[in-house]
Amino acid sequence: MSTIKLNKPPVGSDEAPKRSKPVRRASPTLRDRTQPPPKPAPKTVEKASSADRQNSHTEKPARQERSRQEGKPGDKAYARKDTRNESRKESRNDSQHHSRKEYNADRPVRRDDATPRRPVAPIDPDAQPRLSKVMADRGLCSRREADDWIVNGWVKVNGEIIEALGTRIDPDAEIIISTYAKEYQAENVTILLHKPVGYVSGQAEDGYEPAVVLVKPENQWSEDPTQKTFHRGIYHGLAPAGRLDIDSTGLLVLTQDGRIARVLIGDDSSVEKEYLVRVEGELSANGMAKLNHGLSLDGVQLKPAKVSWQNEDQLRFVLREGRKRQIRRMCELVGLKVVGLKRIRIGRISLGKLPAGQWRYLAANEKF
Repeated sequence: MSTIKLNKPPVGSDEAPKRSKPVRRASPTLRDRTQPPPKPAPKTVEKASSADRQNSHTEKPARQERSRQEGKPGDKAYARKDTRNESRKESRNDSQHHSRKEYNADRPVRRDDATPRRPVAPIDPDAQPRLSKVMADRGLCSRREADDWIVNGWVKVNGEIIEALGTRIDPDAEIIISTYAKEYQAENVTILLHKPVGYVSGQAEDGYEPAVVLVKPENQWSEDPTQKTFHRGIYHGLAPAGRLDIDSTGLLVLTQDGRIARVLIGDDSSVEKEYLVRVEGELSANGMAKLNHGLSLDGVQLKPAKVSWQNEDQLRFVLREGRKRQIRRMCELVGLKVVGLKRIRIGRISLGKLPAGQWRYLAANEKF
């Protein structure tokens, strides 16, 4: 194997090839790095005259005509093509943007393992309300009725029949009541009684009879608008919804319907009750204002009332609460003594012409 050496002449010798172009030397100003570089001279732009602009406008249609004759696309065609391309680009960008947005929206968020996770507390069954309470809160029935319906298998919760008392459920659960329960509820009656003096509202006490003993066939009002006949079944579960003192007279409600009882005497009841009160004594200064609002009983401030003079010795009271002997105690605080008290209205139901000691049924179209 032979090796061929190529001998190059040394640089600078006579035999070395010479450059065809001389090296361009920078000016001393540019070589001096301590001085800032010179600023370029501003360019001057000459404005086209009106004649030039007119010529350009006249040349453009001619150029387009020549292009059409030669088979070349003119300015308008190019403009149309550019517009189409731009619209395609925009639509492509929009589709990519929307697809990326939808993907990002559906994409699960990754969580850093170093970030502490909040523990999910398990649902405590004991913290959920009882089925009977949820039914009563929704106005389906009373708690007592709910227990009867549950035992009879007339209640479904989320499609499952519940027969165990005390079952706790989700407050938003679906509750379906059987038609048997609705028929049973439709048979419940409500009695309007004009209670006379000398009868207690509830259970017998101190030798006084309860007002329910007046509910018998011979005491049914002859002008009862319902024209229902008396039957012994109305005694089952019949209870007073509210009370009247033994020395008071007027409208008393006895009902088998737990929904009506809840409306009249529930904790959140706001049904008005109207009374005519006969008084003796001298009303103290600002007594009328205090009766309307400003009195307290047993350390609890009373709700606002509507109190006014009916005549010279009779007051008209409209209350939204029913504390024990409330009107009598209110009158004592302003220097008056109650000698007669009669309740004439509960909600939208008035005593009307119902005689003392007689009763009638609540009609289906009557609501408190």
